[in-house]
Amino acid sequence: MRNALRHEKRMPLPASSIPPQPALNESAVAAAESPETLALLARRRSTKVMLLEEPAPAPAEIDALVALAARVPDHGKLGPWRFVVMEGDARARAGAAIARAIENDPGVDEQRIAHARGLFLRAPACVMVVSSPVESKKAPEWEQVLSAGAACFSLLIAAHAMGYAGCWLTEWPAFDARARTALGLADHERIAGVIYLGTANAPVLERERADITTRISRY
Repeated sequence: MRNALRHEKRMPLPASSIPPQPALNESAVAAAESPETLALLARRRSTKVMLLEEPAPAPAEIDALVALAARVPDHGKLGPWRFVVMEGDARARAGAAIARAIENDPGVDEQRIAHARGLFLRAPACVMVVSSPVESKKAPEWEQVLSAGAACFSLLIAAHAMGYAGCWLTEWPAFDARARTALGLADHERIAGVIYLGTANAPVLERERADITTRISRY
């Protein structure tokens, strides 16, 4: 079954096929009918990280995905986020860094250390989106944090549109100050999410969704 899945996979779009972004002050034509985009959003589904395998986006493709992900609402043009790409051996180095951060914790065992070392090895490529708010009288910090979350989702959608599977996770390093420091974050920065990228090695089935009819009203 797995071989059959590989045979049927659609080849990912090469990064060179992504339309160029408009130049400064050039018309962006932001609103345009796109049934393909609507269909993609209607079927959008994260892939569990344990189902991700090669191929992953190539370095040039990841660069293109990050450039697209940065085109999010950003009040004040502050760019209150940054992207840390983990691919190849960098995934193991990042895992080793967070493992060292917790190795002296009371009660920690080798199983937890091993899990930390392998955290970023579960997918062939990862992009950590860092929320990095700046002082601004114009844009409250909450708006800047939301912009980082939007960057996570835009990166995931762009990866899907390029033909790759992925998921957006935070997990314990996002809430552990020592792990954040080990990964190179400043004191004021937070992990908005790690986008795990690859190709699904099994069918991804629709899951139960929140009932939208109970979550919509008109003022």
